[in-house]
Amino acid sequence: MSVIVTDSGFAADDWTLGFGSDIALDLASDVDPSTVAFDDAQIIRVDFPSFADGRGFTIARLLRLRGYNGRLRAKGHVINEQYAMARRSGFDEVEIDSDLAARQPEDHWTSRANWQEHNYQARMRG
Repeated sequence: MSVIVTDSGFAADDWTLGFGSDIALDLASDVDPSTVAFDDAQIIRVDFPSFADGRGFTIARLLRLRGYNGRLRAKGHVINEQYAMARRSGFDEVEIDSDLAARQPEDHWTSRANWQEHNYQARMRG
C-alpha cells in the first residue's frame, strides 16, 4: 500500500485511473525529459529507485521548465530529508510505501513542509 505525502502530511492516493496511459505517465529514472510528450498528461509519476539516485529531481525540474503544469509525483525511495528538494524541483507530492511511512512517520515529513521558507539557494541569489 502506498502513502501520498504532501505539505499537509500523509494522505491516501486519490488518483484512481492508474498509470501507463497518455493522461498518467509513469517515467523511469533514466528517461530523457526532452523526449516526454506530456500534452494530455494530468499526472506524471517519476520513479526513484534509490534514495541516492537524484536523477528524478532533474527530470522534474526539466519537465517544469518545458511547461508541464499538471500534477507531478515522485515515487519510490525518497526519504523525508529529501522532501524539500523534491518540492523545490517541481514535485507536488511524494508516493512512499507503507514500510517507509512507518519508519519515517508523518511528523518527520511535515517538519519539512516549510520548504519555501528555508531555501538556501534562493537566499544566496538574492
